Amino acid sequence: MSLICSRSLLRGVVALCLVGACPASHAFQASGPASSQPAPAATALPDAPAPAAVTVKGLPLAILKDQIPVWTSPVRFRPHDLIWLLPLGAATGITLATDTDTMREVSHVPTFNKNNISVSNYLLGGELAVPAVMFGLGVLNANDHARETGVLTGEAIADSLVVVEVSKVIFRRERPLVNNAAGDFFAPNVGTGSSFPSSHSTLAWATAGVIAGEYPSIKVAAGVYTVATAVSLTRVLGQEHFPTDVLVGGAAGWLIGHYVFKKRSAYHTAYGLYPKLLRAVMP
Repeated sequence: MSLICSRSLLRGVVALCLVGACPASHAFQASGPASSQPAPAATALPDAPAPAAVTVKGLPLAILKDQIPVWTSPVRFRPHDLIWLLPLGAATGITLATDTDTMREVSHVPTFNKNNISVSNYLLGGELAVPAVMFGLGVLNANDHARETGVLTGEAIADSLVVVEVSKVIFRRERPLVNNAAGDFFAPNVGTGSSFPSSHSTLAWATAGVIAGEYPSIKVAAGVYTVATAVSLTRVLGQEHFPTDVLVGGAAGWLIGHYVFKKRSAYHTAYGLYPKLLRAVMP
């Protein structure tokens, strides 16, 4: 097969991954209890009925149930999903076409790469520690909001890991330091060590999606999304992943985190960012 045909095939494969592994918010809403009711008026938001309480005991079953809407999301796409899907697809096509050139330009100095890998690990570890600490404090202080944040973040992380590990086995992409950054898919003997998608990026953005949803403020969103962006960037600078790997991984992670929050949070209707913005512009 010619190089042009190979690239066309790979773009199609990546597009399929975006559809299957990155759940559309509308598609996922269809299976969540909160989406079955129309949004109440802004003035009635504090009194809106909340979903069932989120518990650690119910977490395994919730994760299992999430897999159905995650992997069947393509059949629930709607025309308005193209608002985010088309730009994401275009960006993925651009990064896929330039992945090899980009990684050959990134520094190959071992110390530089190692430092960036360390930074990505520390940042991700710190970000994952936040909901864990919130859960502990929520239990100790009887703070249901903090406890829920910890539980739902754990659910989003588990969902993301399933998507990432299955995708790695399917696509088997070589790492940037292999074969002069050719970035070949379906390579032999790659398995779960596949470069596509980036697990660091997926987990960082899934965590950010839940926390930013639970605590909708500009400062919180700026903080968690800055950390998630830094995790993704340092994975590239560390020669661990191609730009496409972190882009698709980050998109998948955010969509999963956003879905889990909207479906399961008792604070979604009353304290979501959209109603807050409405109250700000329409007092």
